[in-house]
Formats: sequence, C-alpha cells, structure tokens
Amino acid sequence: MRRAPRRDLLAGLTVAVVALPLALGFGVSSGLGAEAGLATAVVAGALAALFGGSRLQVTGPTGAMTVVLVPIVAEHGTGGVLTVGVLAGVLLLGLAAARAGRWMAYVPAPVVEGFTLGIALVIGLQQVPGALGVPVPEGDGVLVVAWHALRAFVSEPAPAAVALALAVAVLMLLGARLRPAVPFSIVAVVAATAVAHLGHLDVATIGALPAGLPAPSLGFLAPADVPGLLAPAVAVAALAALESLLSAQVADGMTTGPRHDPDRELFGQGLANLAAPLFGGVPATGAIARTAVNVRSGAVSRLAALTHAAVLAVIVFAAAPLVSRIPLAALAGVLLATAVRMVEVGALRAMARATRSDAVVLVLTAAATVVLDLVYAVVIGLLVAGALALRAVATQTRLDRLDLPPAPDGAGGLGEDLVTYRIDGPVFFAGAHRVLRELSAVGDARVVILRLSRVTALDATGALALKDAVEELERRGVVVLASGIRPGQRRALDSVGLLDALRRSGREYATAPEAVAGARAHLERVGAPGPRQPAERAAW
Repeated sequence: MRRAPRRDLLAGLTVAVVALPLALGFGVSSGLGAEAGLATAVVAGALAALFGGSRLQVTGPTGAMTVVLVPIVAEHGTGGVLTVGVLAGVLLLGLAAARAGRWMAYVPAPVVEGFTLGIALVIGLQQVPGALGVPVPEGDGVLVVAWHALRAFVSEPAPAAVALALAVAVLMLLGARLRPAVPFSIVAVVAATAVAHLGHLDVATIGALPAGLPAPSLGFLAPADVPGLLAPAVAVAALAALESLLSAQVADGMTTGPRHDPDRELFGQGLANLAAPLFGGVPATGAIARTAVNVRSGAVSRLAALTHAAVLAVIVFAAAPLVSRIPLAALAGVLLATAVRMVEVGALRAMARATRSDAVVLVLTAAATVVLDLVYAVVIGLLVAGALALRAVATQTRLDRLDLPPAPDGAGGLGEDLVTYRIDGPVFFAGAHRVLRELSAVGDARVVILRLSRVTALDATGALALKDAVEELERRGVVVLASGIRPGQRRALDSVGLLDALRRSGREYATAPEAVAGARAHLERVGAPGPRQPAERAAW
C-alpha cells in the first residue's frame, strides 16, 4: 500500500463519490433503508479490502443482491435479512476453507468477457433515469426501466440533467485519453456540482443523508428462525461468491500485476458478511461498477478500497451537507463513462474471431446478463460453453483402419480376414455411438482387433457403446480381440461386463503384436475362409 499512496487515495475518493448514491439507493431498494446501505459500504468495504484476495476489489451492496433480498424482507422482515447475512458469511468462510474458489479458473474466457460486456450494458441502462433527470420508473429489468424513463423524458424534458450527465461523461472519457493521471471523475463531479448550484439548475441531488452508524448488535438473531433461513442464506452466499469472484476476475483483466487469490477473496467476503449485519448492513458482494471505477481511477493496492470505506464513514459523520448537493445526473455521467471504459474492444474482437463457439457463448452470456440476471447469465454461459466444448472434443475421436504387419514367417497377410482398428481420443457419451457405428459396419472380416491404447477417456456410455459394437460383430460371426487396455479404462469396461467376457475367452492382449499373432493362429486353426457362422467364435 506504500507503492503509490497518492494514486490510491485519489482512486478511493473517486470510488467513494460514486459509491455513495449506490449504497443509499441499494439500501432503500432492499427494504432496510439508506442507513443499511451505508453501513454495508463502510463495514463490509473495509473488511473485504483488508482480508480479501483482490488488491483492487471494492465491496458493498449491489443491485443483484438487492433483487435476492427483497423477497426475504417481505417474508422474514429486517431481522431475517440480517440473520441471512450472518449465515451467508459463515457459508462463505466454509467455501474458503474448502478452497472452492479455485473452480473459478474453469470459467471460460468468453463467459467472463460476455459477463463484463453485459454488466457494462446494465450499468449504462441503469443510469438512463438519472441522466435524463426523471424519477426511476417502476418495472422489472433494466431494459423496461430505461424505456419507461425515456418515455417520461419525452413527456417532460429535463435538458439540464442531460447536459450535466453528458458533460461529465465526455470530460472523463476525453480526459482519460489526454491525461490519464488526472482524476477527471472528481474534477467533473465537482464542476457539475458547482455549475448546478451557482446556476440554480433544476436537477435532482443526493439529498439529506443519515447521520452516523448504529452500534453493533446481535439483537436481531433468533435461533428458532435459523432453520427456515438456511435456504435463502445458501442463495445469498452463492450469489456473493459468484459475483465477487467474477468481479475480481474482471478487475484482473482490466489491469496488469498480481492476480487475485479466489480462496482468500471468499474468506474476505465471508468476514464482511459476518460483520455488516451487526451494524444493520445488508449482505454484500464485490461490486463490479465500483471496482471498475477503482481500476480506471488508477488504484494499485488495497489502500484505494480502504480509502473508499473511510471516506464514506467520514461523509456519514461529518460531510453530509456538502455531498447532499451533488446532482444525481453527474453521478449518472460518471457511471456512463465507467460503463464505456469497461468494454475492452480488443478482447471482444479476439473472442469473436477465435471460433464461432466462443462468439456464441460471449453473445449469449452478455444478453442473459442484460435480460435476466447475473446468476442465470453465468449458468447459461457455462452450460452453452460446456456443450460446445463437449461437441468439439467428441469430433476428435477417430476410428482408423490400420495395415497389418507381414507375418513373421514371411507368408504375407491374410487379405480381408483379419482387420485392425485403432481408436484415438475420448470414447464418452458425446460421441461414442457415432464412432462405434463405423466399427459395427465392418465388411467381410473374420477377426477384428481393437487397439485401445490411444483411448484418452472412457465413461460408462462409451463402454456400453463399445460392448454393443462387439456384440453386433459377434452376432455376425466375427471374432473380436482387444489390445492395449489401460488401467484407467478397466473399471468402466468391467462395469458393463465386456472386460470379463474378453478375459474369460482369452481375447484380451497386452500389446497389438500379441493380438495379431493370436488372430493369425486362430485363422490358421479354423482353416480357409468360408461362410462365417457364430460357431467360429466358439472355436476360438
């Protein structure tokens, strides 16, 4: 934190200015009041900054979490939400102890980039009412709210608010290009506040703030209610883990330097959610909008997030009258510029050009983030990415017919009587039947050798498909031998009974040359080719 304290202090101040109306708004939206949002931003923000796994993450109340909390408030009241926060904190600490954070490494890059693009669009759409100077309309989803706000603006235009929002956004975007070291977000907000105040512009401001934070207390905790709150607590913990880890991953992608520690991040979020309810705060997560502002404002260490929490605490106790004059349109302009700067055009272009599957996953994840919500977006992105990956892997499985080596005695080959096939790649549910259908279509061979040494993976579906192909050949009088079965494949083959059948009749060989020698001996024993009968297999 001693590396660049000036940059961190300025970044923390910038984030605090942006976070203040968000904390107030999300507190009100959750049903617990503005005080709850401020308490969350101060307490959870400080603890997650100190103990979390990301040096750039900013934690606080978020819109995604508010959506989850509203029905909990309706059913269980304020005490229920605070209890859910404590339980979610315990669950997050358990996830950290189980080292569950490492599973985030398996989230594909197109899902992360699509999620980032979707969040940038959501942030931008959320600012439409504030930028247009109209009250936030009722409605489900940011698209509906933005449309209603636009209609309200057409009915009653507020040009002053639009001018302030656009001026702030343009100043931030141009300033970042010309003088990246200057905190233009603060300059823009201060200038917009001065213009609005001196020009007596008719624009909405933050307004009166609550004074102080409540003393810590566990009075809300009712042990008898805990069993009924476990399910909501699991949902809150899952969302907190998912949003925080994705936010930290997005922050890593926006800057260079050390990557975040996902397990430590879960630990920090667990402590934050344990402590925030003691001060009347709602459950918290890593906040992508504030984290993006933090990164783009030049933060390099945890000092920025700590400064954000400290500034908010000071505002709560000392500077509420000054901050209350900031126009909401100016803050909307800050977030509009932040949303624009979150979009990495180069990364999106690279994903779109990589493969068609990557482009599909990116677009679907971004669209689901805007239309649905964060959890659904990530789940949809992972499912589609997984299905497309399985399809791609399945196409790598090959069945190749190999030429036989000459007989040791120089007598030559055995024509079409003996055929060798080698299976390369995974034999699993996604593509096993496609490959093994080709095996069942073998022509006039009397003996087929299956070389399995290059099978990279075999599941129960693949083993069953292999057994079906072998039984189909044997019904047609073809003797099937197998060679090169790996130790890891034996369990699946044994579970369907194929390995036992091969072993019992002596048709399993360690190597391909041994299988070829055994096949030649069998063909010499049964004599010249003739009409193939199932009895020939019995003569093995």
